[in-house]
Amino acid sequence: MKSQQFKVLCIVGARPNFMKIAPIIEAFSEYPDVTTTLLHTGQHYDHAMKSLLFDQLGLPVPDIDLEVRGGTHAEQTANIMLRFEPVLDDLKPDTVLVVGDVNSTIACALVAVKKHIPVIHVEAGLRSGDMDMPEEVNRVLTDQISSLLYTTEKLGNENLGKEGIAAEKVRFAGNVMIDTLLKNRAIAPELTTVIDTYGLEAVQPALDRVDGRYVFLTMHRPSNVDDPAILEELLLAIADIARQTPVIFAVHPRTKGNIEKFNLGHLLQSDGIFTTEPVGYLDSITLMANALLVLTDSGGIQEETTALGVPCITMRHNTERWITVTEGTNTIVGTDSAKIKSEYQAIIDGKGKAGRQPELWDGQAAKRIAADIREWLVSNAAS
Repeated sequence: MKSQQFKVLCIVGARPNFMKIAPIIEAFSEYPDVTTTLLHTGQHYDHAMKSLLFDQLGLPVPDIDLEVRGGTHAEQTANIMLRFEPVLDDLKPDTVLVVGDVNSTIACALVAVKKHIPVIHVEAGLRSGDMDMPEEVNRVLTDQISSLLYTTEKLGNENLGKEGIAAEKVRFAGNVMIDTLLKNRAIAPELTTVIDTYGLEAVQPALDRVDGRYVFLTMHRPSNVDDPAILEELLLAIADIARQTPVIFAVHPRTKGNIEKFNLGHLLQSDGIFTTEPVGYLDSITLMANALLVLTDSGGIQEETTALGVPCITMRHNTERWITVTEGTNTIVGTDSAKIKSEYQAIIDGKGKAGRQPELWDGQAAKRIAADIREWLVSNAAS
């Protein structure tokens, strides 16, 4: 008798989702009775994505693209839901797998559960405690309607338990984002290659003067870059740091637009600040791994720097990834320039966090998740 085939519909919507879904799809390829379909909502899209993500990660081009482009949170979420429902009617998957906390995550999860299709949430249980963050709303709601939840740290299990989610639905599996990082670190280009690729040759003399030490900076959160006073405060701190240590600043389009809109471009004219367009995934690994420290407001980079053992200063007032603070290399400083500069100086003086690799951040999380999901699918089919 022919064995039963299971269909898993995997959802991506933003760049970090691809790094999380890639190892899961690869792990599922070990099971002939599991078929994966990759759907891109189009929530975050640019034409460079194919070369920067699909090719570099060995990820197949999405089977389906909903082509939702931009809009407000409501418009984006609503458009994804409207376009996603017919896909479910056509494919009839056994489960819908979502990752992370973007609008695509909650939109697709909500449509699936309304149609009685079980939802699996990878990277569940992360909590910042700040419900003003759109991502926090997405995280809490997605977890409440998921049938199977995989956490990256044990605190996630505790958070879910406090919210009334049954323990038998929750698995501590490790961090799939780190699976991708560890797999690709060995093939990431040399720093000199990245410098040439992005036209950063001017940074080399500055690096030579300080034994190759530099700060890698990313900044994109609306709470930081949409408020002119906060953005100015952050740029002033960065300009001060750049007088002592070169800063390589990968400028997000939103940040670039607001720097121009608020007439703050003069703050980037320091001899020590070197700006570039957003960089590819492998190039970002290189820039983080070789940095003296990383300045960011990104969630994923907090995790990646911990895995790489590089000190991280997070320009936010909270984090949902607390293990990067309690066990890793991450320090939360908010947006006060004095605090940013104080932590920078501590790292310069050799007092930065050494950190350690969190439990199960071992490059095998996706294999554990795929094996468990398959077992769960088989069990459900038999019951």
